[in-house]
Amino acid sequence: MKKVIDIKAMQYITLFEEVTRVTAKDCVLRDDQIIFIVNMGDVGTAVGPKGLNVKKLEQKLKKKIKIIGYSDDLNDFIRSMVAPLQLEEINENNGVVELTAKDLKTRGLLIGRNASILRGYESIVQRFFPIKELKVK
Repeated sequence: MKKVIDIKAMQYITLFEEVTRVTAKDCVLRDDQIIFIVNMGDVGTAVGPKGLNVKKLEQKLKKKIKIIGYSDDLNDFIRSMVAPLQLEEINENNGVVELTAKDLKTRGLLIGRNASILRGYESIVQRFFPIKELKVK
């Protein structure tokens, strides 16, 4: 459970909380995207009516914004993280979590080029849950 928040992430969290009036649990910085993790019940409020808060943040920060609902349940957290993509099932065995995609297109979108998207998802899950690896089958 590695969770390191640097100064830049703290600034983004402060702005996020000012715009959305929702407390962020975490902020993950990517090259082209900023991911905020909030409690599951706060996702709708954070997104805002018709996505207004997300649009405001994207304009101010000049990056794509994704909001993930946090749950203490690994399956619920992963489903929230990969949304709007749909998963058939999630199985965890000895720290290896296998995601079963509904179809080949979904499988490709979950993995990404050179597994970059999957490794990104894996690093986010590892911030909250003691898993070794994410796999897609």
